[in-house]
Amino acid sequence: MINFELDQEQKMLTDAIGRLAQERMRKVFRDADEEGIIPADVVKAGWEIGVLPTSIPEAYGGFGDYSVMTGVLAAEAFAWGDLAATLHVMTPNLVAVPLMLAGTEAQKEAHLPLFCEPGLPNVTAALTEPVIQFDPRKLKTTAVLENDTYVLNGSKSFVPLAENAETFLIYANEDGRTQAFFVPRGVDGLTVGAREKLMGVRALPTFQVKLENVKISAVNKLGGSEGIDFGRILNHSRVALGALAVGMARGAFEYSRDYAKERVQFGEPIAHRQSIAFMLAEMAMDIDAARLLVWEAAWQLDQGKEATQSAAVMKYYVDDMVLSVCDRALQVLGGYGYIREYPVELWLRNARAFASFDGMAIV
Repeated sequence: MINFELDQEQKMLTDAIGRLAQERMRKVFRDADEEGIIPADVVKAGWEIGVLPTSIPEAYGGFGDYSVMTGVLAAEAFAWGDLAATLHVMTPNLVAVPLMLAGTEAQKEAHLPLFCEPGLPNVTAALTEPVIQFDPRKLKTTAVLENDTYVLNGSKSFVPLAENAETFLIYANEDGRTQAFFVPRGVDGLTVGAREKLMGVRALPTFQVKLENVKISAVNKLGGSEGIDFGRILNHSRVALGALAVGMARGAFEYSRDYAKERVQFGEPIAHRQSIAFMLAEMAMDIDAARLLVWEAAWQLDQGKEATQSAAVMKYYVDDMVLSVCDRALQVLGGYGYIREYPVELWLRNARAFASFDGMAIV
């Protein structure tokens, strides 16, 4: 009943991403974090692997069908290379996946071909809000229908690549339900603020976005008049984030493991010390457990099953796991782990972000 063997296409895809992560992303990610910018050629190479276009049906210009399982395999492989670069490459997914899941036929025909173009499309999505205990099901941003026009008001944070986005997918509260709306750049009342100064993923440009009496046609509501099942979209997003956390945690574990094998003290590698060996073993077990939770939730989504419980349990575990693994990776390096010359402090800063993405697991 259980088969963990990747099919041929999944194997080719993860091998290609693995090479990119090893040969391109790992060589620039430290400088990218320091300078706050990811080299354009690395982003271009990541996009050209074609993970998203191969998820879009041929009817809309893509090359295949959407598979959550294949998506999480790709996400883990990318994030092993660098989380910020991965989030940059995957930003269009924030629009394309909800569109595939909930868009009307007219919306799919109008927007999905954009994601099959050679270049990274200038789109983004705005869900998170600058509030304490952010709950994506109880947004402060509002959408009020007046005749055939929606009026949006509110503030958003952590909006990736907003500076150059031509289309925003804005999530807002309509009569107590979270709905999504396509908002074009340049509409009156939409303001992209200054770039945010983040603790982690500093190479990914994110911005605050304000909406003051933004008026858009009702046809811009994702899913048409019926709207969306936001819980379903949230589950897909959380599973993808879980895979990213597993990938980054695996990177931190492997680095600290290799360091422990090479670092010699008192005549032997520190990996021979029981305290270090046990710590590394626990890190490996935690990562494998997290991966299984991600895969279980992904499999349920691919089967069309209700996966809210699995996605919530997975997020609750993974958010703690990635922080704990990266913290222990830093501990393995001792004082060196706290020095920016070594990457583990970067991974620890990045790890803290997962508890903020998409809100807390308990909501």
